Amino acid sequence: MTDQPIDPKSAWSGAFGADYTARNLASDQALRDRTLMWARMGQSFHLEPPTSILEVGPNLGINLRVLPQLVHASLHAIEPNPAARDQLLSEKVLPPENLHAGFGDSIPVADGAVELAFTAGVLIHVEPARLPATLDEIYRVSSKYVLCAEYFSPRPEALPYRGHEGLLFKNDFGGLYMDRFPDLKLIDYGFFWKRASGIDDITWWLFRKP
Repeated sequence: MTDQPIDPKSAWSGAFGADYTARNLASDQALRDRTLMWARMGQSFHLEPPTSILEVGPNLGINLRVLPQLVHASLHAIEPNPAARDQLLSEKVLPPENLHAGFGDSIPVADGAVELAFTAGVLIHVEPARLPATLDEIYRVSSKYVLCAEYFSPRPEALPYRGHEGLLFKNDFGGLYMDRFPDLKLIDYGFFWKRASGIDDITWWLFRKP
């Protein structure tokens, strides 16, 4: 049995989000798995790699920890949870000036400020009412590439998450991007099978802006 729905923004910026950060570790295995994930996705832009990257919702920053091994780019992020931000700063994953507090539906950077904006396991936690604004902001702040790696479903699904409703959603996120922004060009897409990759059964899409 699940509890009553809770406000997602309060959950992720509060104790629920802090507990999520505490459960996740930047272990050697997690870093190796994520390095292989990015090596595969990065094949699609290796001839023209991004020189600046923004992650929406990095949590403790596993993606941001491995990206410097693969690309020479300035790294930026927006993260709602103070405990996660503190960890990103204390472990020098990001400099303070490149880390913003907040959610993906309001990113405090200029239009086209980075060459790649992405999410990995974050759109699945954005409630449907806020999802269009989140996609709009990710599209807005990118000058070249948009990438998402999320749980896939051909139709919208809302699933219980740790005893709560309203915190986990599956969707065809790649299709949502393409429908909302017809000028996006699909560069590549793929699937990471957890049993073989260590990555949690996610589908990814890489788009390029005109």
